[in-house]
Amino acid sequence: MSIWEYANPVKFMRISGAILPWVVAGAAICTVAGLVWGFLTPQDYKQGSTVKIIFLHVPAALMAINIWLMMLVTSLIWLVRRHHVSALAAKAAAPVGAVMTLIALITGAIWGQPMWGTWWEWDPRLTSFLILFLFYLGYMALWGAVENPDSAADLTGVLCLVGSVFALLSRYAVNFWNQGLHQGASLSLAPGERMAAVYRYPLYLTMLGFFLLFLALLLIRTRTEIRRRRLAALLARENLA
Repeated sequence: MSIWEYANPVKFMRISGAILPWVVAGAAICTVAGLVWGFLTPQDYKQGSTVKIIFLHVPAALMAINIWLMMLVTSLIWLVRRHHVSALAAKAAAPVGAVMTLIALITGAIWGQPMWGTWWEWDPRLTSFLILFLFYLGYMALWGAVENPDSAADLTGVLCLVGSVFALLSRYAVNFWNQGLHQGASLSLAPGERMAAVYRYPLYLTMLGFFLLFLALLLIRTRTEIRRRRLAALLARENLA
């Protein structure tokens, strides 16, 4: 069986409808359990209770970057193979990614203020994240500005290619520039830098919850976009008749 068979809207609707309830349930369980577990963790000896914002900030930041990269892959599939489901999936993912980026920016500011003494700093990672958020907004605005859906998919696919540079910069900015206030990777495996297990395990659970939450929202929104495309086609036929 070829993976491209799932690009068929009918098959996608059938399979996504079957797995969606399980994904929603998994997202709810993992996210709530992870956040409650994280809230009950002890205070950090350096950061106090402020460290607990990590259970929102890190999953949101990781999803913000990876959602854009997912949009890149689906946009490339559209540009190369012209599968409509992939273009609609990229369109459906954008608002979720924008919200994740906004959560990461806000929680980062709340976390950074007591640690750095400022709400904002033009740190390489913070700046690239802000630019990524603007790319999300531009991507959604471009979809809304172009009337022809295929033309909109083409233009937003190109925009996604350009924005991917900043998605990668957001992920690896700390490695590129040693200067800057932002810490290194929270889940580093390097000796002496690895997060304590008391924080690491609930963070893993929350990250899984955020991934499942994104997957659930992606399926719901993509299914909605497919139905909207079908409705537009039916209305167009009626007008021609």
